[in-house]
Amino acid sequence: MILLRLISACFILALAAGPSWARDPVVLAFGDSLTAGYGLEPANAFPVQLERALRRQGMPATVVNGGVSGDTSTGGRARLLWLLESAAAAKPDLVIVELGANDALRGIDPAVTRDNLDWIIRTLRQRDIAVILAGMMAPPNLGSDYGKAFNGLYPALAKKHGVPLYGFFLDGVAAEPAYLQEDGMHPNEKGAARIAARLAPLVARELKRGQR
Repeated sequence: MILLRLISACFILALAAGPSWARDPVVLAFGDSLTAGYGLEPANAFPVQLERALRRQGMPATVVNGGVSGDTSTGGRARLLWLLESAAAAKPDLVIVELGANDALRGIDPAVTRDNLDWIIRTLRQRDIAVILAGMMAPPNLGSDYGKAFNGLYPALAKKHGVPLYGFFLDGVAAEPAYLQEDGMHPNEKGAARIAARLAPLVARELKRGQR
């Protein structure tokens, strides 16, 4: 009887100490207005659309909206630790880092963007949190030198840290009026759904990898 109780107690402790994927995995979408859902009803923002897309693929993940409209990579760096330590975010299993668009729009030195994103990715990996880096592209009016430096920092960082790169967050949406709001920059409801559908397989793959 005592042995049985000991075995039962060990089993309960093993469950309590089990891996995070014993529950539904948590994804933190960490970015700017493209993530936050600028101009959209909250139910149509990218994080909600991504959660729906993942569940349709049989991955019952919870996606937390960590987007702030107008955020730069500097702003994201400043608030990352607070967000990770807040009760709302808990500890995510995976973070989608979607930052840099506002850096390019403001003509911020790509070296600054690179340094901020490098710190963000490193901080997440030190906490054993998986990362997907979403790339951005500089507006062509900033010139070829700026574009080369800015556009190249995303694949370089992904390679450096060994994290997956989703080449361009607005792939399939940018310059497509049917998927954009009137400002020609932010995704509309269909655009957010399209981004979510395209990103979901990569997110699901990385979550499954974390379950092994």
